[in-house]
Amino acid sequence: MVHLSNVSKEVEVDDNLVKAVKKVHLQLANDEDAFTTSVYGSRFAAQDLPRHEMPECEMPKEVAYRMIKDELSLDGNPMLNLASFVTTYMEEEAEKLMAESFSKNFIDYEEYPQSADIQNRCVSMIGRLFHAPQDQEANAGAIGTSCVGSSEAIMLAVLAMKKRWKNQRQAEGKPFDRPNIVMSSAVQVCWEKATRYFEVEEKLVYCTEERYVIDPEETVNLVDENTIGICAILGTTYTGEYEDVKAVNDLLNEKGLKTPIHVDAASGGFVAPFVVPDLEWDFRLNNVVSINVSGHKYGLVYPGVGWVVWRSAEYLPKELVFNINYLGADQASFTLNFSKGASQVIGQYYQLIRLGKHGYRAIMSNLTRTADYLSDSLEALGFVIMSKKSGEGLPLVAFCLPPLDEDNEEERSYDEFALAHQLRVRGWVVPAYTMAPHTKNLKMLRVVVREDFSRNRCDGLISDIKLCQQLLQQMDTESIRKQQEFIHKHHTASGKATHNPEQYRVRRSLPRSLPPPPPLPPDGSAPAPANAAPKRRGLGYCRRDVRVLTGYPPTQNEKHSIQGKTGKTHAVC
Repeated sequence: MVHLSNVSKEVEVDDNLVKAVKKVHLQLANDEDAFTTSVYGSRFAAQDLPRHEMPECEMPKEVAYRMIKDELSLDGNPMLNLASFVTTYMEEEAEKLMAESFSKNFIDYEEYPQSADIQNRCVSMIGRLFHAPQDQEANAGAIGTSCVGSSEAIMLAVLAMKKRWKNQRQAEGKPFDRPNIVMSSAVQVCWEKATRYFEVEEKLVYCTEERYVIDPEETVNLVDENTIGICAILGTTYTGEYEDVKAVNDLLNEKGLKTPIHVDAASGGFVAPFVVPDLEWDFRLNNVVSINVSGHKYGLVYPGVGWVVWRSAEYLPKELVFNINYLGADQASFTLNFSKGASQVIGQYYQLIRLGKHGYRAIMSNLTRTADYLSDSLEALGFVIMSKKSGEGLPLVAFCLPPLDEDNEEERSYDEFALAHQLRVRGWVVPAYTMAPHTKNLKMLRVVVREDFSRNRCDGLISDIKLCQQLLQQMDTESIRKQQEFIHKHHTASGKATHNPEQYRVRRSLPRSLPPPPPLPPDGSAPAPANAAPKRRGLGYCRRDVRVLTGYPPTQNEKHSIQGKTGKTHAVC
């Protein structure tokens, strides 16, 4: 039954207010928490979370959970992050399996033999997917291992190629102090790390304004007696295009060269076999000796798993493999780390048997259709599409603003970086990049189509791109510059970052101001300033377009990387 209550009279209200005013001190609770209130009624809610030093006392688990969960709510929405290839969706059953394996140390084969066997099953399935030779003789077939990701897998592959080359040179009595590797200038940064950490010279095949992958003939021409191998990318980071591995292989055969090819299939290894199964890029080619693939990209597993497979044990020198009996069982180990959780490997096995070839084919087909739809829509909006369609590359869309017509006097006051920043305000993370060197500072945007990027969400992105363009078109150059600088400094995490040590911090900033355009001559024609980039046909910009926002200058204190030397942006994977 609902109880009745009198309505307070004005006199009573005033009397209560007078009594409250007469109190000369605050009566704030200062007692020890009894935790009968909510998390936000505890003393921890009125304190800063520890940031630099471990606290002296404990806090209740409910409070710790809620405080950290609230902190993480300030992260972006992974589903709107279109910069990354990394998986952001798995089924609840997969998540449960992985959570149940958090406590398992994968390296302990004696204690967790089934987890180790599950890795072996995954290696076998992935090796067969890549047409690995299935030699019936003992210890003669393909071998492989799981890794933390493709970066570790590439490090291991480079180590194997270098050691094998060094052994051959020593056996021939030749010098082995100047190894080199041939690769594209558009490689992901892990390749630069591998060459620098393991002291291997980079021989770069540069992209051009019209070509964003290696040229097979130029690639093979760079090979010499010190070349430990060639890197070919199945799905470049920038445009998603597949490099022509077969053409490189055929040219090596024509010239009688036995230079090993490593295929970086980090992104394309779980796409091409299902979308373009007849494309020859894997172990069907005789010079392909090793392949890496990321399970946490189109392998559809949460971050933390990659794979590397060698054609046979011949291409993995024994002196790189350590046989250990550390935890009670003999085991052969070739990794850069030791202990790691079993969860990601188990997640990969779940996806492989849950989806099967038919399931992967259905998902990759849908992603390809969505990418083609987005590509057609952006082309209709006037953008220039740089990526391939219909399965000729990864399911992503790389695009840039169209060049301004020489005869059109209209100026565009924004560039790709400004559009990327404006989309960030709408919640989307659509990265803008400066392409690889020798492309005349070509700028581009890239949208990665992942499993959870549905057609409906794609329509939302297209609508927001149109909206952002309309807004930018109404702003002048100086207003866009100020807004872009504000967004970069206050809205993006990188703009607010202070965690990097000063001696390693990248000094990068937006231009403080744009130079005024030169005065027009009497005849009304627009002179080209001495430092202006030449006009380009097709992909690119005319002089008026070049003089507006140019993104970010090369780093001032990083001279050892392609990015530091040329201003190329390391693309997100």
